[in-house]
Amino acid sequence: MSNCLYVTLGCAKNEVDTDRMRALLGTAGFGEAEGVDDADVAIINTCSFLASATSESIDATLDLAERSRGGVGELPIVMCGCVPSRYGDSLPSELPEVAAFVRADEEDDIVDVVRSVLGKEAPQGEVALGVGRVLRTVEGASAYVKISDGCDRFCAFCAIPYIRGRYFSRPEEEILGEVRGLMEGGVREVVLIGQDTGIWGSDLGEGLTLASLLRSVAGVVRPYGGWVRVLYLQPEGMTDELVATIRDVDEVLPYIDIPIQHCNGRVLASMRRSGSAPELRELFARLREQIPGMVLRTTGLVGFPGETEEESDELLDFVQELEFDYTSVFPYSREEGTLGASLPDQVDEGVKLERAQRLLDVAEQLGFAATARHVGETCDVIVDGVEEGEDGPELVGHAWFQAPDCDGAVHIPCGEAAVGDVVRVRLEDSFCYELVGSIVE
Repeated sequence: MSNCLYVTLGCAKNEVDTDRMRALLGTAGFGEAEGVDDADVAIINTCSFLASATSESIDATLDLAERSRGGVGELPIVMCGCVPSRYGDSLPSELPEVAAFVRADEEDDIVDVVRSVLGKEAPQGEVALGVGRVLRTVEGASAYVKISDGCDRFCAFCAIPYIRGRYFSRPEEEILGEVRGLMEGGVREVVLIGQDTGIWGSDLGEGLTLASLLRSVAGVVRPYGGWVRVLYLQPEGMTDELVATIRDVDEVLPYIDIPIQHCNGRVLASMRRSGSAPELRELFARLREQIPGMVLRTTGLVGFPGETEEESDELLDFVQELEFDYTSVFPYSREEGTLGASLPDQVDEGVKLERAQRLLDVAEQLGFAATARHVGETCDVIVDGVEEGEDGPELVGHAWFQAPDCDGAVHIPCGEAAVGDVVRVRLEDSFCYELVGSIVE
């Protein structure tokens, strides 16, 4: 049996794609390697969202080649995902260390690619899996589920449409089948993701909406006591139907992730995004009125071409005013092929970093305070694993107001539970984005 080594870079969507390739290869009889030394082939799923991510992906690929048995090139490497999707035509001559390149939309062919690289033939009589069949290998309490891919927005700073293609929704039946399989396998929280989750169903021609999908997913997870979380909602996607669904359906967490990027109308228009500070204020006021106690996550992007110091300060003041629970901060990256890369008045790198740091300081001040406000509460916590703490092993999990792998965790120094268990925890202390608590018997 040949063993595959899996390396995943980038966002949660890539984690989902790697997991599907792992499942496809596992079904075809391939094992999983623990490291380079026991691998027969390495599969690296790459990110190319930013120039820095592309460089990291190439460096990681070259590092794999360097660490492979017997010297460079002996371990066959298959590069998958965003880098081949974005730069595929030029890669074979630039990266001779790589045996094969697989675009993001070709990953369902991974079994044939790996067999070709290893010089293996398919067993006689093997029945090919249909591409619609859902396969996952998730082991843990939470799992990401992609409900769509691609994007039609063509924001001036973003290369995703050129990497992932035009927007398309996954069929509801396929999503529900995947969720059902994950819950049967012990998952207790599904996190719905995509490039633009709020418009799910708009291309299916059946009157389907994200709100209707959330209600269907909630019905699947309900018998298991599961949670449903949705990420990457654009402001325009917050319809009355969606707000009511998040508010009224118990399994859908009142955790709303809306990446605003900026609040200044001129900057947003230059970014090819809609909206303005007054419109965003109205949106968040409506959400807070209709979904009391909800948690808000957002993203701020500073240093876009032409952004003035005053406009940067406007974003900083806006984030301070709105008191978001979590804010991710990015300095603008000049991405090849995007509209923003060709705009005049590019902002100096040092200025971008200084603006990003000022916004990050405010974001952390707000985020640390928001985390501390939960001290004294008793809430359900999903156990994600066990880590070595200062005084020995401790349970680590997350509460409803913490997206897994994003927002910090709950540490439980004393207590017994298994991964995937939902335990009642009294929150007793906080540090930065982390919380400490004890199980309530």
